[in-house]
Amino acid sequence: MPAIAAHHVVTGVDTGLGRAHAQAATVHVEGDRIVSVTPGIDPDAEFVEGWLVPGFVDVHGHGAAGHSYSDPDPENVLTAVRYHRAHGTTSLFTSTVTEHLDDLVAQVAGLRRLVEAGEVDGIHLEGPFLSQAHKGAHDETLLIDPTPEAVGRLLAAGGEAIAMVTLAPELPGGMDAVKQFTKAGVAVAFGHTDGLGDQARTSIEAGVTTVTHLFNAMTGIHHRKPGPIPWLLTDERVSVELICDGIHLHADTVRMAIEAAGIDRVLVVTDAMAATGQADGRYVLGSLQVDVLDGVARIVVAGDAPGPIAGSTLTMDQAVTFLVDEVGVGIGEAAVMASTSPARWHHLDEVGELSPGRLANLCVLDDGAHLRRVMRRGRWLTAAGTTEGEQP
Repeated sequence: MPAIAAHHVVTGVDTGLGRAHAQAATVHVEGDRIVSVTPGIDPDAEFVEGWLVPGFVDVHGHGAAGHSYSDPDPENVLTAVRYHRAHGTTSLFTSTVTEHLDDLVAQVAGLRRLVEAGEVDGIHLEGPFLSQAHKGAHDETLLIDPTPEAVGRLLAAGGEAIAMVTLAPELPGGMDAVKQFTKAGVAVAFGHTDGLGDQARTSIEAGVTTVTHLFNAMTGIHHRKPGPIPWLLTDERVSVELICDGIHLHADTVRMAIEAAGIDRVLVVTDAMAATGQADGRYVLGSLQVDVLDGVARIVVAGDAPGPIAGSTLTMDQAVTFLVDEVGVGIGEAAVMASTSPARWHHLDEVGELSPGRLANLCVLDDGAHLRRVMRRGRWLTAAGTTEGEQP
């Protein structure tokens, strides 16, 4: 039975203190599972310098390594998935972008097979039920209202593989769609919305449990017109996604959000697109062209003005380093927000913690919060994101 030991092991178990408890410990693995976690360093264990933390859980991303999750070729999708695995993301949702409904239904059916094969952990529908006013990197000509028929087609195509949907609840039929998705077991996220505080409260009461990339693609805060953000930050019934790349959000804004919501409600996400891990240049996101310059992705628009931000080129290990270096949180707290909290809020009960019975998914970080090694399902991964001895 293999065992891995370190002086700093973050199990991910809630201490109730708003901090992540770290201690010298040994994680014992049998097959793809953790069978026990014992205090102290077992002399027979493989000792690693630095920190052992739960493998990262990214519930919002669109691709990497030159490929989008919407690619009809499953091998291309897996290439993107493996890239993120190599950067510590041992569990993830494949996020879609707005397309013609027929095309989206076909994409969902294809991604469903990868969920059922255990390669990914769920599908996140980002669109087409989004606000024209806060469309972000979505084709406004393809946005539609969430009719029962449209919602039903997507649910039929994805079945239990659909884990999450982002929608604007103020759209005609929006609140009914929240209830329809919730009844089907899908987590509904408030996002890409022109809704204000009243809509936020009403949507939470209707079943919304999370917020897609808080601050981005929604009405901002004004001291006399607060919009939805203050309510979303302080309502304990919802979690909030934060894109921690220093581009979507300033470090001070991230710090404020964490202080307001707490690490148990903050979910670190990448919103990564196909250009992640690639050189600057032109890429495609859904039906839109995207230019990447200095790692920043923006929609191509007419004229000289820069277009809207179009996702990111972020990986979860970079997000954790940003949290530690720029925001000033501890490695343990960053690990909880990058793994434990997203797993809990999205009911991924086999991951997110280093505890008996969970999958043996873990990351090794050095004292500077830089990723050094990744284990998924009890096996160390190569730099290509495959298990050792496996060909990509």
